[in-house]
Amino acid sequence: MGNKARKNRGFTLIELLVVILILGILAALIVPKFINNTDKARIAKAKADVKTISDSLERFRIDTGRYPTDSEGLQPLIQAPSDVSNWSGPYIASLPADPWGHAYEYHYIDDKTVEVSSDGPDGSPGTADDITNANAGTDQSTTGQ
Repeated sequence: MGNKARKNRGFTLIELLVVILILGILAALIVPKFINNTDKARIAKAKADVKTISDSLERFRIDTGRYPTDSEGLQPLIQAPSDVSNWSGPYIASLPADPWGHAYEYHYIDDKTVEVSSDGPDGSPGTADDITNANAGTDQSTTGQ
């Protein structure tokens, strides 16, 4: 009878603690890998968005003969400005937010150069994690030559 009563008692406190410890160690090893992959996916999406916007700007420039001004921003990719002829848009279905929830930034530099950027994961402009058309696989400074 003594053995039967002992078999039905369940797990001891020590056994439960060992299982919890093992699960904690596994979580500590696995969770950072998933978080790192999420960050990489967000960066890849931001680079793809910057390239798509840059390509749309180039199509706008080919059709209209100019890039949008800083004051116009990216809106001319969706809706024709009143002073533009030969607009064949919309050039992009909608203006996406970057993966961190911020609007992409646009800067007209000169007739041949524009910059599209995201402030990256830290949300601060001018830091090493910024994503621009220069570092996202497209360089608008060489287009329009």
